[in-house]
Amino acid sequence: MSSVKQRPNGQWRARYRDDEGKEHAKQFNLKRDAQAWLDEITSAQLTGTYVAPAASRGTLEEFYADWSQRQQWTANTRRLADRAVGECTFKAVPFGRLRRSHGEAYVKQLASALAPTTVKTRAAYVRIALRAAILDRRLANDPLEGVKLPAARKTEHTMRVPSPAEVRAIRGAIDPAWAAFVDVMAYAGLRIGEAAGLQVGDIDFLRRTIHVQRQIQNRVGGLDIIGPKHGSERVVPVPDELVQRLSRHIEAIGVYGNERWMFGRPPSPTALRHYFVDACRAAGITGVTPHDMRHHYASGLIWGGLDAVAVSRALGHSSPAITLDVYAHIWPDAADRTRAAATALMSSTADSADDLRTTGS
Repeated sequence: MSSVKQRPNGQWRARYRDDEGKEHAKQFNLKRDAQAWLDEITSAQLTGTYVAPAASRGTLEEFYADWSQRQQWTANTRRLADRAVGECTFKAVPFGRLRRSHGEAYVKQLASALAPTTVKTRAAYVRIALRAAILDRRLANDPLEGVKLPAARKTEHTMRVPSPAEVRAIRGAIDPAWAAFVDVMAYAGLRIGEAAGLQVGDIDFLRRTIHVQRQIQNRVGGLDIIGPKHGSERVVPVPDELVQRLSRHIEAIGVYGNERWMFGRPPSPTALRHYFVDACRAAGITGVTPHDMRHHYASGLIWGGLDAVAVSRALGHSSPAITLDVYAHIWPDAADRTRAAATALMSSTADSADDLRTTGS
């Protein structure tokens, strides 16, 4: 219900009731201004973008403090989200005053101090909170909607894929207690936290598979044992040689505790990175990280002829689109496949011609 009526003092009073039945009113000198304001409110109510005046006085900082406590996040996700919103330049600006310019200024400030990928991550966490505020009818529009983020370098220019010789050299240089740790990353594609969380019961020695069902994450003052990243729990088929190496590790190095952790207590991923870096230094190899072992594994699957769906499942990506986004530059293109097929055809034709000549003689 809404109306525009002239007051005894000559002003025009526009009024309406919100979804909760509460009345709101505003006075204008001109009738057309009162009607325009009322039309704007009515349009917002019809399109679902209406925000009550009291709600529009709230801030992102206030909303996040309450909303974030109800989210089912891991400790690491909460830490990242807290930092992103805590350092947001417009967190204290009332929702009703937020404009695109606030979002642009925020991104510019981030870009002046952080790498493009970090800017993207920070902005994504802030946008999650902003979208929640919109759904909760606290905010009408996302000030980061359409704001251009700094461009990151293309994956093919930044990815480091270790060669088989480099993987062997790193494995040979690391302490024997951690050699199998390198193996499960390089030949089964486990992330470092997944490798740290590996237990003997996750390995099916007969079927030659590894069930990836947990990961270890660092936090201030300790470690968290949690499930894999969303969509990453998987059963990975592994080669015979890897199964044999894991078996030898159990026999020679041993396992830890009732849970039979493969690599200790379990170990901190930070500590494992230190061991890995030390091994790289001893082997004279630079620019290789533990995550690059995963790239080594993925590239091997791709060069072996597996399609995007199969590689995605082995890596624990939530969809093949992510796999293609990361590794598209490694896959043979149509020209490569056409050339290989024609080469095979030509070879078979040549063999047939030789057979005919031999028969004719």
